[in-house]
Amino acid sequence: MSKPRLATIWLDGCSGCHMSLLDMDERLLEITERADLVYGALVDVKEFPENVDVTLVEGAVSSEDDLRKIYEVRHNTRVLVSLGDCAVTSNVPGMRNPYGPRPILERAYLENVTINPGLPGPMVPKLLRMSRPVHAVVNVDVFVPGCPPSADQIYTVLDDLLSGREPVTAGVTHFG
Repeated sequence: MSKPRLATIWLDGCSGCHMSLLDMDERLLEITERADLVYGALVDVKEFPENVDVTLVEGAVSSEDDLRKIYEVRHNTRVLVSLGDCAVTSNVPGMRNPYGPRPILERAYLENVTINPGLPGPMVPKLLRMSRPVHAVVNVDVFVPGCPPSADQIYTVLDDLLSGREPVTAGVTHFG
């Protein structure tokens, strides 16, 4: 019997959720014995694969690149997990929403720069008008709030999902 396929992806966030994932320590090894890690920061794969069983999504949808990625991830994932407050509520990335992208870019790249001021070129993904939580863009199956969620929370959710159980940790998950 083949193992479930597990992926992680990082959109607009600080990587704190991935750090909590790493904080699972030896439990991370146990998870990788039970599932094939097919995409993420720890895997040298450039294209998101098809037929992923569980994907952990960290970060908000804030750029055209994030939008493209989340559509591709949702299309190729059976169970999508919003991991952390940025994915669940847009948290810190959403703080720019009242201002829009132009004033934020001007502040960061023109007003607060002393050497080579200038707005980002085409190599930097274009910001969307608003930073949005993942579920505002695609269907999410499990929500794991926290900034970041603890290693214990992440492990419990992964253990439940890989065991074929609906995560039941009070206040941590919701199936949509």
